[in-house]
Amino acid sequence: MIIVPVKEGENIDRALKKLKRKFEKTGVVKELRERQKFTKPSIVKREQKLHAIYVQQMHQDQDM
Repeated sequence: MIIVPVKEGENIDRALKKLKRKFEKTGVVKELRERQKFTKPSIVKREQKLHAIYVQQMHQDQDM
């Protein structure tokens, strides 16, 4: 459960903005979208491998 403390006299828009930020950080929406469709394990592995290659290249570029 996400709890957003609201101070007295605080604008409701600011509280909603805080709630949205916390909601995005937890990754609930992202996980929900992933669960709506089935992806084959081979495709998941391929995406993870491509991401790892990308991250490794980024680290190599920073070292130069």
